[in-house]
Amino acid sequence: MTRQKYKIFHNGGYFRKIFYLCPRFKYHQKFKCNMKDNITMSLNPLVNYFKKSPKEFTKADMIKYVEENNIPMVNFHYVAGDGRIKTLGFVLHSRDYLEQILSNGERVDGSNIFPAFIHAGSSDLYVIPRFSTAFLNPFTEIPTLSFLCSYYNNEGKPLENSPEYILRKAAKSFTEVTGNYFQAMGELEYYVIGEEDDLFTIPDQRGYHESSPFTKFEHFRAECMLNIAKMGGLIKYGHSEVGNFTMDGKIYEQNEIEFLVTDVQDAADQLILAKWIIRNLAYEYGFDVTFAPKITAGKAGSGLHIHTCIVDGKGKNQMVTKGKLNSIAKTAIAGYMTCAGSLTAFGNTNPTSYFRLVPHQEAPTSVCWGDRNRSVLVRVPLGWTHKNDIVAELNPLEKAVNKDRSQKQTVEFRCPDGSADIYLLLAGLVCAARHGFEMENALEFAESTYVDVDIHRAENKALVEKLAQLPASCWESADELSNHREIFEAHGVFDRSMIDDIIKQLKSFKDKSIRKEIAKDPELMAKMVKEYFYCG
Repeated sequence: MTRQKYKIFHNGGYFRKIFYLCPRFKYHQKFKCNMKDNITMSLNPLVNYFKKSPKEFTKADMIKYVEENNIPMVNFHYVAGDGRIKTLGFVLHSRDYLEQILSNGERVDGSNIFPAFIHAGSSDLYVIPRFSTAFLNPFTEIPTLSFLCSYYNNEGKPLENSPEYILRKAAKSFTEVTGNYFQAMGELEYYVIGEEDDLFTIPDQRGYHESSPFTKFEHFRAECMLNIAKMGGLIKYGHSEVGNFTMDGKIYEQNEIEFLVTDVQDAADQLILAKWIIRNLAYEYGFDVTFAPKITAGKAGSGLHIHTCIVDGKGKNQMVTKGKLNSIAKTAIAGYMTCAGSLTAFGNTNPTSYFRLVPHQEAPTSVCWGDRNRSVLVRVPLGWTHKNDIVAELNPLEKAVNKDRSQKQTVEFRCPDGSADIYLLLAGLVCAARHGFEMENALEFAESTYVDVDIHRAENKALVEKLAQLPASCWESADELSNHREIFEAHGVFDRSMIDDIIKQLKSFKDKSIRKEIAKDPELMAKMVKEYFYCG
């Protein structure tokens, strides 16, 4: 592959990265590291400019920023029925016009945005900017202030079937039932594809946490992470993943960017923007990127694991007591176990999803949960529940601190993938967790689905046969959603017509026997992978 050359210069607290990448990559990045406090450490230039959290941004702030920084354009972004961001651009010719679009939003054609449930006869929708999502667009040569938007109908009310509003309703219903708040974060896996390189190669499917020069796209991932952070994304870390192989003169390298736990609605926005950034930056680099769940047989698939957390009004983790998982966590897990099959309707939405969810690979197939167990559907990751200050033990100059670190504990749902409608997936998980608190026998059910062994091992075959299994196709996923639809429709979260539309869409793939068809015709898998390569 063509060597990707870049230099980093340090001067007076500024870092400037200049890329010599490809003819289309015409801009440079510049940022300042300031250690004064959490706000000024933010890489988001708007946070640094206003010295306050995005949650506190106002319309007046946006107008001030545009005027004082000579911003000539504004973009509205909104997520359509296909799960991808759409864009509406404005050239600012007067202050009155800027105030108008920020005050009133703008009209769009809903029949092209949500063709499944909005028809041309009455299709106008409003898109209204959310000021807390404001960011400077890194992919425009003309300085542009961008916003994520929400949809409203002709009566000035939220569009009931908008996925973003469904998530808002789900979060509200969870708090009304439990008195607590739902948080989440995602592990976003994807393949980067570039020209094959015969230097510093690594064994097939051994890319986990590898470093350059053995990985070829580490610098690309770092640039993606920087841009996500500058747009407000809360990143935990990034690394190379297991999958790496060469095919048809191309190198395929799997990467992952993992986020920090935050409010569930913010978590969804961050994942949406992250996919948009990764794709745009890949285009500038001349790379290809896919979030598809499975792109070839025998190689690691890409998932979208979702970590969830329940907190009180002060943000305190409610899932642990004295360092151990408590009844609140297990009650939510019972909801996940109950709704597991139907949640695939939101998180595994095309036939290639079920090329990944096959037995004896790292993706889950059995409905069960366990501690630190990667063979299960719901994993309780290793937490900081011990009392040892390991850092002080390893670093003699540090003084041991007696601190409760168990607040970082999460519960991980492992079957979703990049085909997911992110807003609907998170809404579904919120509804499932809420249902756990509405079940009469939640704790008993949770205990009955707990396993502490690797269920993929041959000696555990009898155990697997007792466990419920995830759907093996979109067709089966639709059936599961039909069986559990009351859970998602409860509290007015999912509209009945929305569930009908999702079931109809899943059934339209006619993939009930997809695994048998692939076994008979292996080329069919390649055809379907190509069709859904840019899913989500």
